[in-house]
Amino acid sequence: AAPGAAGPAPAAATTPEAKGKTMIGVPFEQRSTVRVGIIGLGNRGGSMIDLFLAVPGVRVVALCDPVKEKTAKAAKKVTKAGQPAPAVYTNGDHDFENLCKRGDIDFVYAATPWDWHFEMARTAMLNGKHVGVECPLALRLDQLWELVDLSERTRRHCMQLENCCYGRNEMRVLRMAHAGLFGDLLHGAGAYIHDLRGLMFDPKYYEGPWRRLWHTRLRGDLYPNHGFGPVANYMDINRGDRAVRISSVGTPALGLAAYRKEHMPANDPSWKESYIESDRTISLVQTAKGRVIRLEHDVSTPHPYSRINSLGGTKGLFEDYPERIYLEPDQNNDEWGDFSKYAEWDHWLWKEHANPPGGHGGMDYMLVFRLIQCIRLGLVPDFDVYDAATWTAPVPLSDRSIKANGAPQEIPDFTRGLWKKARPGMDSPKPQE
Repeated sequence: AAPGAAGPAPAAATTPEAKGKTMIGVPFEQRSTVRVGIIGLGNRGGSMIDLFLAVPGVRVVALCDPVKEKTAKAAKKVTKAGQPAPAVYTNGDHDFENLCKRGDIDFVYAATPWDWHFEMARTAMLNGKHVGVECPLALRLDQLWELVDLSERTRRHCMQLENCCYGRNEMRVLRMAHAGLFGDLLHGAGAYIHDLRGLMFDPKYYEGPWRRLWHTRLRGDLYPNHGFGPVANYMDINRGDRAVRISSVGTPALGLAAYRKEHMPANDPSWKESYIESDRTISLVQTAKGRVIRLEHDVSTPHPYSRINSLGGTKGLFEDYPERIYLEPDQNNDEWGDFSKYAEWDHWLWKEHANPPGGHGGMDYMLVFRLIQCIRLGLVPDFDVYDAATWTAPVPLSDRSIKANGAPQEIPDFTRGLWKKARPGMDSPKPQE
């Protein structure tokens, strides 16, 4: 098991004393070529390497995965792209430490089972590397604080590479919200609603049962980032407003057991598992300005995919899945409007890359392109360790709230008071290259 993978999040009654200067507004060091090391080459990492190779100015110099076949497959992609053969690290679960020690890496990308994210982010920064991980960043509040402190102390950026922040609809709504089209913002909602039952019981899709086993450990929102990140951007969370508290409730855990009963043979190892993760968790986050954000999570019952992605204000409302909008004065007859008519509000990234390659409708490419652009030009990243910690905090806090019958839980101020100052985020202007 990964270090610190299990156990409850210790309570943090007070904000820990800062161990370094803030990383808010700190730009990357400018460099013409970004040298990348990738840890984890399974479903996610194995596809994201294609996008790193597709973005100009990237050199993939090192790869790590204990499954040698996956590393070899990824290494062939690197050489096929015309780059030198990368160094490979396949000697067990901790060989990523040797990758992080290399002197020729600028940025480490980690796409591994969740319980390794904290240790990999920590190791990368301790070795002088900027780091980006897939969600969730960590599973405990003390781990989130440690990564915040370590980012400040090492002067390395630690990022939650939240691809959904770069969706076309999300970025359009962001620009519209910041231009005042929704009026004063009041509420929003985000979610990860994705039927993963078949994949979680598929012995070949994941490397072992790690994804399913989290349903035996926690009861809260295991994956808040996809929904929380975009709505937090709309509301300028950590940039003028702050997520203050969260209250969560959850349904019984019935979905995975029902699926197992119907589809899995009696001798399958999953029959030894007892599931406690609520099939549907619903959380309400209150902000310092009084706004409300609803978060939902459900990966264990049948339903179409949805991230909800809604935003409401004094002038109207947007809801996604399916996309629809109601804004005064454009709509005033109780009928939804056509969101495609607001294409003029597309973010400059989507105007510049109308048909990006890669998965998830192009948002993955946008994420990698913008990340590399910020590093190459020496810009401030679109989001930082404070955003990563804030978006991830609902994992332990929703679990704690559900176990306390929905009692509100305080969300730490990872910025240590600096959230009150407005600053650019995802809607930064197009840079001059």
